[in-house]
Amino acid sequence: MGSALPLGDPMPTDGALPDGIRVDPAAPFGVYLHVPFCRVRCGYCDFNTYTSSELRGARQDQYADTLLREVDLATSVLGAAGGLRPASTVFFGGGTPTLLPPGDLARMLDGVRGAFGLADGAEVTVEANPDTVSTAVAHELAAAGVTRLSIGMQSAVPHVLAALDRTHDPDNVRTAVAAAREAGLDVSIDLIYGAPGESLDDWRASLEAAVALRPDHVSAYALIIEDGTKLARQIRRGEVPAPDDDLQADMYELADDLLAATGYDWYEVSNWSRGVAHRSRHNLAYWTGADWWGFGPGAHSHVAGVRFWNVKHPAAYAQRLASGESPGAGREIPDASARALEGVLLRTRIREGLDVSELLGEGRHAVAALIADGLIEGADAVRGRIVLTRRGRLLADAVVRALTD
Repeated sequence: MGSALPLGDPMPTDGALPDGIRVDPAAPFGVYLHVPFCRVRCGYCDFNTYTSSELRGARQDQYADTLLREVDLATSVLGAAGGLRPASTVFFGGGTPTLLPPGDLARMLDGVRGAFGLADGAEVTVEANPDTVSTAVAHELAAAGVTRLSIGMQSAVPHVLAALDRTHDPDNVRTAVAAAREAGLDVSIDLIYGAPGESLDDWRASLEAAVALRPDHVSAYALIIEDGTKLARQIRRGEVPAPDDDLQADMYELADDLLAATGYDWYEVSNWSRGVAHRSRHNLAYWTGADWWGFGPGAHSHVAGVRFWNVKHPAAYAQRLASGESPGAGREIPDASARALEGVLLRTRIREGLDVSELLGEGRHAVAALIADGLIEGADAVRGRIVLTRRGRLLADAVVRALTD
């Protein structure tokens, strides 16, 4: 049901931003809409999601109306802090957003459009389980203003899907992509590597199956074992092996080679696209520290330097909003040191990298050694940018530690 919420200051019942905080009307603004419903819980998943048996008082068929109450609240909060801005990106995540009827997703998007407006050329993404996407669904989403479908393929190999507790039919990935294309939507495919029992040949098969569908964008994430998940318990009991770091490194290099050879450029450690136009602008907003409001239970937001987050359970979320209160559970204003650390952590992950001038003194002293170790690009460093080599991408955490210690 998701990891624990961070500690922070209490959120006021009206959701107002702290005194003196003003919104920059010229800063980009993104919207995240969390749909916390899943048919089954995948063994590796640590997201704030709920199956029907876990809802305890929350109703899936009322969710769109509940979330739109938070949209109304955000309109008041942001208006009081200096004005509203059109959303340049909207992202429906989860959970499985496409478990809701397309009409509910359309109403949520209409609520965002009515409250903030959508910028010209706004990117509007919906995450989808392949089993939930038909031609009719794809056309309804496109008619509502969705521009991009992010399909959770994860693997093309049945025994790997089984190890991840993924229940979709692998053949439906092809069907979902075809439906999205017919509706005029951009397509992203999500993959996970390093599952128990997955070989390098299995991973190659999944990559080849993914690129054969010619998506516009591919995300490939190493499996991480999160405490409290079913998979973590299975590994602790010795029922399945833990991920092998060396094998995962080989899998990453294979993905980078195969994707580059078939026309995809890396632009973030785990993301590749067919040119700049098909990058995920919404996720880039996170990595570059832009403003966004996250709607829904457990969703996190960042506005004008303030971070805040909602209560986790859908029932508690609905109850707060029904009583006219903010669903916020807490907030914080990171100090300059925390913001600098976060900037290094996030911007070193993207292709454009980090400006050397943003490093603190000790971090600058580490640059020469990182170049010598083959972890950052020497030519880019001479031009004042910290850009990871492929080896650096594999050891990104070590690079961050060197630049911030």
